[in-house]
Order: sequence, then C-alpha cells, then structure tokens
Amino acid sequence: MVLCTFIGSMSGTLLVQSISLEYLSSLIPVLLILVGVYFWLSPNIGADETRQRISHNLFALTVGFSIGFYDGFFGPGAGSFFAVGFVLLLGFNLTRATAHTKILNLTSNLASLLFFIIGGHVIWQLGLTMAVGQFIGARVGAHLVFMRGSKLVRPMIVSVSLIISLKLLLSNFGIL
Repeated sequence: MVLCTFIGSMSGTLLVQSISLEYLSSLIPVLLILVGVYFWLSPNIGADETRQRISHNLFALTVGFSIGFYDGFFGPGAGSFFAVGFVLLLGFNLTRATAHTKILNLTSNLASLLFFIIGGHVIWQLGLTMAVGQFIGARVGAHLVFMRGSKLVRPMIVSVSLIISLKLLLSNFGIL
C-alpha cells in the first residue's frame, strides 16, 4: 500500500506542476461534501469490522495509487477518502481505518514534498509551519481516536469534509 501510494503521489505531483487546476478545484468540494454526507447519514459505518470486499493488493493498486495521485495532485480531503476506502473495501472499523490512513497520508505527503522540492516549488517557511501543526494535530488526534474511537472519528470526518468543502467553494468564488 505504501509503495503504490508513493508512486501515485509522485505521479500526481509531477503532473500538477505542469497543468491548471480549474476543473479539479470545482470537483473536489463536491466529492468532499459527498463523503461528509455519506458518513453523516451512515451512523453505524465503521463502528465494527465488516466483511473485506477486495484484497489488500487490489486495494493498494487502486485506492492507494489513486488517492496517492489525488493527494500529490491536489490534496484536500485525501485522509477522508483513504478512511472511506478502508471502511468500505477492507472492512476496517473507523479507529483501525484512521490509523492506516495516517500511514498512507504521510507517505503521499512525503512523496509529494520530495518531488515539489526537486521541482523547486516549496515555500519553506510556510511548509515548516504547517509541518509543525500537522505533527501536533496528528499526535492529539491519534490520542483522541484511541480514547474515544468511532464516536469521535465519524463526526470529525463529517465536519472536516464539510469545512474543507466550504473553504474550497468560497475560494473558487473569490470570497476567501
């Protein structure tokens, strides 16, 4: 999964450095809203382990690569998309899905960073500030997930998906 996610993120990062983002920036808020609504309307999703629908290798090749590509290309909500994949396709509960999501999300972020550095497209001061925030947030979030499980994760996925969507939509309309 890590290798396919890395390759996907690398591919997305290399492609994004050469094209415009207009189409994708209007599609992603819609996808994130759908993810948020799906988790909101499915109160028991991820509460328990369920039946695995695809193999880990197929998951790596499809979900790992494609969400890695998306994360390298655009990024917002990649963690939510990984979590949905783990829950729906591998049958993980939300706590386990969130733990695995963090590993793949870190992988795609490192791959993307590496290829943005190679391409000379890094704003170091902003990036390092965001990295510190990400580290603190990941530590606090991981602790809360293990303390409260899916009772915390589900509302957070809904909230974050909708907040990121709102931010992207407002940005698309020049409001932010």
